[in-house]
Amino acid sequence: MYGWIAPILLNIFVAPILLGITWVLVYRTEKYKRLKAEVEKQSKKLEKKKETITESAGRQQKKKIERQEEKLKNNNRDLSMVRMKSMFAIGFCFTALMGMFNSIFDGRVVAKLPFVPLSYIQGLSHRNLLGEDYTDCSFIFLYILCTMSIRQVSLHTLSKPQSAGARSDEVKWTAD
Repeated sequence: MYGWIAPILLNIFVAPILLGITWVLVYRTEKYKRLKAEVEKQSKKLEKKKETITESAGRQQKKKIERQEEKLKNNNRDLSMVRMKSMFAIGFCFTALMGMFNSIFDGRVVAKLPFVPLSYIQGLSHRNLLGEDYTDCSFIFLYILCTMSIRQVSLHTLSKPQSAGARSDEVKWTAD
């Protein structure tokens, strides 16, 4: 009867744990802090150079800007690589939880949808459920929806304003 609450509660408790894993693996490391500071510094420097450049600027000026842009691009790539290990850890945890709870809720209707989902979503929303009532909702569908919404709300709640060169998915973990 109250199967719909399980994915919601699960996500409310799991989201902070996954954000903690991200903090441990990424945001507290010196490499991340150094790369982030470098990206911000290079972004500001590049913005200033682009503002001061005129149409009559020589090839030398344009080449300097191109080199700065290349450095910024490389540092952003390195920053993405630092974040990658966190993505793998979260992906592993998400997959393990999905497998475990999918076996527990296999074949159970956890919610009733107020609409019939689009045909290409019905395979997921009605996964492993008997019958032809496509308003029945499987655990996996509700869990995925909750994960997408609750994690985004958590990230938005904990995020801080970003500079132009920094990504918007960083989480604020220190008091300012």
